[in-house]
Amino acid sequence: MVLAYHYITLRDGWGEDPDTFSPVVYHLSEYGWLGVEVFFLISGFVICMSTWGRSLGDFVTSRVSRLYPAYWIAVLLTAAVLTVWPNVRSADNWETVLTNLTMLQQGLGVPDVDDAYWTLFIELKFYLLFAIVVFRGVTYRRCVLFCGLWTVAGVVALKSNSDLLSVWAIAPYSPYFIAGIAFYLMHRFKPTALLWAIVAVSFLLAQHYLRGRLVMNLGAKADMAQGWPVRLAVLVAFALMAAIALGWFDRLQWRWLSTAGTLTYPLYLLHMYVGFTLIDLLRDRVPAGVLLPGIVVLMLFLSWLVHRFVERPLGKKLRNAMQKSFEEMRYRSRTEKTAAPVEKQREIVREREERKPDPELLH
Repeated sequence: MVLAYHYITLRDGWGEDPDTFSPVVYHLSEYGWLGVEVFFLISGFVICMSTWGRSLGDFVTSRVSRLYPAYWIAVLLTAAVLTVWPNVRSADNWETVLTNLTMLQQGLGVPDVDDAYWTLFIELKFYLLFAIVVFRGVTYRRCVLFCGLWTVAGVVALKSNSDLLSVWAIAPYSPYFIAGIAFYLMHRFKPTALLWAIVAVSFLLAQHYLRGRLVMNLGAKADMAQGWPVRLAVLVAFALMAAIALGWFDRLQWRWLSTAGTLTYPLYLLHMYVGFTLIDLLRDRVPAGVLLPGIVVLMLFLSWLVHRFVERPLGKKLRNAMQKSFEEMRYRSRTEKTAAPVEKQREIVREREERKPDPELLH
């Protein structure tokens, strides 16, 4: 959905609105930005599932080893492409590129090398907030409490005039994460009126922000776009997640789904400005109807290469290194606790020895 929105709706690379080669596809793709909302909805479900019964160290290890290897190569590759062919956009400078490697550039006010990266900072903030639950231990009650508090924070942030609360409440996107968590609780346990209420409130709050999101993504064209497809798409997304939560799709065990799933992250990271640059370079030599699917296939192949030769080997090494680091930290923490009483006893003995009179003086 996001790829279609970028390649078909945006003029970057094409030089003009690309509706000339397919008006129907163009208007359908105008709503592809909703893939971000779907992604956040899935993320709430998956993160809650993957942290159950795991420690905070395990959570940090899994997220870092999953997110960073593909991201690092995507940042460097995109920067290299934009440096060699700055037709659509330049890579700014290498200080910006190096800062982007942290994935924290938005917090520092540094521009993204690729505009698609903005969602990653939203995701990181969700991880940090949910890490509080993971630190205490993920339980049914704590997840429900987390959903309730985050919902209240999102509502209060709108009128509080507090930049700090607004930054962490992430009000336009938090309803999707919250609903995803509630859907996972339904999946793991069973649907209840309380969980359905959390989903319903999240859905209604999500609807509240959709007009602003439409304007954000379509700009002046938002006045001409229909609003009902946006609301319908979100409704369909919630309905599909409900079906997953209720186990309606448990029988689907198609192996290609796992492969497709592994490609979505590197595809998201790589497709935007690398694709725009290729479109700009080839648009006058290759018909749009051939160029567009050709670039999609190329991006999928490039994503597979990144997954196969970067994500899997580097992610495994990074995961093993972090696991050893946390094991060392736990070991040293335990030895510090046991060493403290021993050191205290030694200190007491030293003080007693110091208080004893000098034998030479006694003599």
